[in-house]
Amino acid sequence: MNNNVTSLAKSDIQYLLHPYTDARAHEECGPLVIERGQGIYVYDADGKQYIEGMSGLWSVALGFNNERLIQAAEKQLRTLPFYHVFNHKSHTPGIELAELLINLAPVPMSKVFFTNSGSEANDTAIKLIWYRNNAIGKPEKKKIISRQNAYHGVTIASASLTGLPANQRGFDLPMAGVHHVSCPHFYRYGLPGETEDEYSDRLAKELENKIIVEGPETVAAFIGEPLMGAGGVLLPPKNYWKKIQAVCRKYDVLVIADEVICGFGRTGLMFGSETYDIHPDVLVVSKQLSSSYQPIAAVLINEDIYQDIADQSHALGTFGHGLTATAHPVASAVALENLKIIQEEDLVLHAATKGVHLRSGLNSFASHPLVGEVRGIGLIAAVELVANKETKEKFKKPGVVGRYLAARAQHHGLITRNIADTIAFCPPLITTKEQILDIQYRFELALHETDKWLRR
Repeated sequence: MNNNVTSLAKSDIQYLLHPYTDARAHEECGPLVIERGQGIYVYDADGKQYIEGMSGLWSVALGFNNERLIQAAEKQLRTLPFYHVFNHKSHTPGIELAELLINLAPVPMSKVFFTNSGSEANDTAIKLIWYRNNAIGKPEKKKIISRQNAYHGVTIASASLTGLPANQRGFDLPMAGVHHVSCPHFYRYGLPGETEDEYSDRLAKELENKIIVEGPETVAAFIGEPLMGAGGVLLPPKNYWKKIQAVCRKYDVLVIADEVICGFGRTGLMFGSETYDIHPDVLVVSKQLSSSYQPIAAVLINEDIYQDIADQSHALGTFGHGLTATAHPVASAVALENLKIIQEEDLVLHAATKGVHLRSGLNSFASHPLVGEVRGIGLIAAVELVANKETKEKFKKPGVVGRYLAARAQHHGLITRNIADTIAFCPPLITTKEQILDIQYRFELALHETDKWLRR
């Protein structure tokens, strides 16, 4: 074990099993222990400052010490620290948050079901669709189509929807009935001479062929993130969602929009569905819903789906699904205040305008020999690193260069995230132009050091 590991870090190693972490490597290096946060910055146990360039996990919209969110949690804890919404019970924060979400939704929605995380929300979305199809006499219509490189969570169902091998290797996943079509990344998978529109045609045809092969009577839904976050910040090619939705409507396949990362301003509009003209039947939100000050997520369903579920619950005597903390009053109160602040401070427009600065800064590195593609929209962006700029060749050992650069960025006080050899940026919605310039500067230092390291 590294002799510099503190006693607190040693306790972490002894007792805590970390997600998305090589446990054996963690035994050797230990954690970066974060002690406090202030605005877009976090501070480790030694007092070192870092720009949190990933909003924690794509989620802390309002920064790390918003007093109004803290006060909302404290007030609710003193008023009603917990109550449930089972068996005809309810409470004010849950009711008000559901109403606000329905009013904010990018398309008409009817009801909201609350969970604690995006993973649980996507799991719930699948259960709701299965339940509904049983209700309408289509018990065979249960298959779900997702995409390679998609990220939809880590429960058994949601990890099956996820299209990343790391979430499935060793877990006997994906489960039966979940299928994946191609990842829509034009830079990486577009054919020579193919336009973005032609590429979208090809992907829509692939989806249609998949539905036909499986049997339209067996395919219940298509799920997708408006833009793919954990898969590498992948923006859809031109007309992609228009063509995908046309295929889904043709074969009576529901559209689930996973807005866990995109929702509440991240793409420069309130929802990614507005950015890409998606008209979902089911909408899933989390993360920026409460700026992650409290764990909460939500599934929004349209009226047709609700009516069938309501009929089935009446026929069976109950809707047998729920979580102890569904619509938790403290989480709901914090989420309500969070959404009010986003609206009052016009942070959706702020994300759009500051996102222009972020992409402009990152595009200044577009000619660098290690940079293959710079992409983004709103306040989310990525820089894909390549071994050969002309051929787009990947590095022989994927992830090694990306990890090195992310480590050097952290050394210079910038927390970002390498997704293999793509460096992702997702700063809080409150980030200023000056802070974006600082992000650019610290990234430049890391990029320069990575280039020198590779040339040795």
